[in-house]
Amino acid sequence: MAKWGEGDPRWIVEERPDATNVNNWHWTEKNACAWSQEKIKELFLNLVIEGDGVKCTVTEVEKCEGEAVANNRKGKLIFFYEWNIVLKWVADTNSDEKIEGKINIPNLSEENDVSEVDIVVTLKDSTDEGEKIKHFLHTKGKDTIRTKLKQYVSSLKEEFSKGMILPKKDSVKDNIKNITSGFNVKMQMNSVVTTNNKSPGCKISTTTIKQQQKFQCRAEEFYNVFTSVEMVQAFTKGLAKVDAKKSGKFELFGGNIQGDFVELSPTKIIQNWRCNQWPSGHYSEVILDINEKNDHTEVNLTQTGVPVSEEDSTKENWERYYWDPIKRTFGFGYFM
Repeated sequence: MAKWGEGDPRWIVEERPDATNVNNWHWTEKNACAWSQEKIKELFLNLVIEGDGVKCTVTEVEKCEGEAVANNRKGKLIFFYEWNIVLKWVADTNSDEKIEGKINIPNLSEENDVSEVDIVVTLKDSTDEGEKIKHFLHTKGKDTIRTKLKQYVSSLKEEFSKGMILPKKDSVKDNIKNITSGFNVKMQMNSVVTTNNKSPGCKISTTTIKQQQKFQCRAEEFYNVFTSVEMVQAFTKGLAKVDAKKSGKFELFGGNIQGDFVELSPTKIIQNWRCNQWPSGHYSEVILDINEKNDHTEVNLTQTGVPVSEEDSTKENWERYYWDPIKRTFGFGYFM
């Protein structure tokens, strides 16, 4: 998952309070990243793990990378979190031998029950006594670690459930000017200065991008995400123009992404699509094949005509500014 605030500035538009809960959908999000990092450090730093004559102390939270988001979808609270945690530990021994190592927790996320989260214990130096301590941590010590992980998840849900349910229909119009997206970090568009000497008549080297995504929704619901201005504004967090008809135009992310619709059906959307920083007049073709399965909808993206120099950033930005926000905003990435 991408870190919040590290996106390509050409795709980012400043958060708009008037587009957060348009048309009475009532979606809100809260960024829980900074809070989570502090909470994880609070739970694990100086934690003592002991038993069977062994006593170990966590001396440092060496790594705590990832993100956490609390999401309100039409009154239903959904929490997304994904963390890679590395802890340093030292064991108390009766000898002069210093035994230390690390505890790696690479996959703490809402997709895994805490009982299924991987916990890997390693030694800095392998000795007979060290192996005994490692075995203790690997067996009984994991229970203490899992207890702390459960406390984090419980605290996250308790802390970020506060104030997530927004006003109902009758009070939205009166309060909409005071509604914010809930993120503590404000996304702002950084100015991008580019020099572009290319004209539409110049030959541009292009490539094709293909991606596949799975969404927990019906095909029609996904189709609406791209064709309903209210839903587009919800996941892009800004004003958007969407004229969902053949030759109808669209503008997203403050006009940084624009184009028009070539074909529209519940199973396929074709767009002429460009980023504002591309050579003047140059468009790619975006084809979204929407296939409803028994328990999810599979979407295949084919984008032709992408400037070669923009291939990597365009791939990343589909993930960062389309797929991930769509799953979070509407709960389409949440599997019960």
